[in-house]
Amino acid sequence: MTKEQVAHDYLSFLEKGKMDKVVDLFAKNGCVESPLYGVLPAVDFYKDLANDTMASILKFDGLFFEKNTNRVSLLFEYIWKLKEGEKVQFKVVDIIELNTEFKIEKLTIIYDTVKSRAALEKLRKNRMQ
Repeated sequence: MTKEQVAHDYLSFLEKGKMDKVVDLFAKNGCVESPLYGVLPAVDFYKDLANDTMASILKFDGLFFEKNTNRVSLLFEYIWKLKEGEKVQFKVVDIIELNTEFKIEKLTIIYDTVKSRAALEKLRKNRMQ
């Protein structure tokens, strides 16, 4: 597998809601750092994301490589429909750090949380009622 294949598989599995396949792309100790969910083991992050998500549409916008590293960055538009039906849309940069076996050790997610944070807080508040 190549860095490019890992990145494209990641986006494809994420959009299709195949969280088990996304998690399979990670090393056993792989983690995700997200503005909304914090730092979590990959299995926990994708479980939480699946619990909050009704549907996802991802529009690929670019793939960027760093020379002499195992890092690759993805740029995409994310249309996120939450379980309560609210939809938010934003640009995302995912920085993927791979080990020597091309498994993801760390995924850092970067995006503006202004709209998504409010929508997620509303979803969580409604669940508690």
